[in-house]
Amino acid sequence: MKRYRIYVSGIVQGVGYRYFTFRKAQELGIKGYVMNLNDGRVLVVAEGDENALDKLISSLRQGPKFSKVTGIEILEDAGGEKFAKFEIRY
Repeated sequence: MKRYRIYVSGIVQGVGYRYFTFRKAQELGIKGYVMNLNDGRVLVVAEGDENALDKLISSLRQGPKFSKVTGIEILEDAGGEKFAKFEIRY
């Protein structure tokens, strides 16, 4: 199991990016959350097996139809919070 903090920049707010991420994470059995940040980026905290996380990151680079991802920063996260599922945070 690995956990990443993923910061996604570009046109990623107001275009369904969080819901897109939520659906992909559920499909892949990933736990954690997605939320908008005040600076216009989206934060994804994702925990799961490495193969599933790679697939999620690949999807995050594409994003939903109306998004335009211009950057992605991936940091390993030691974590502390325990996740039971993947959720959208507000």
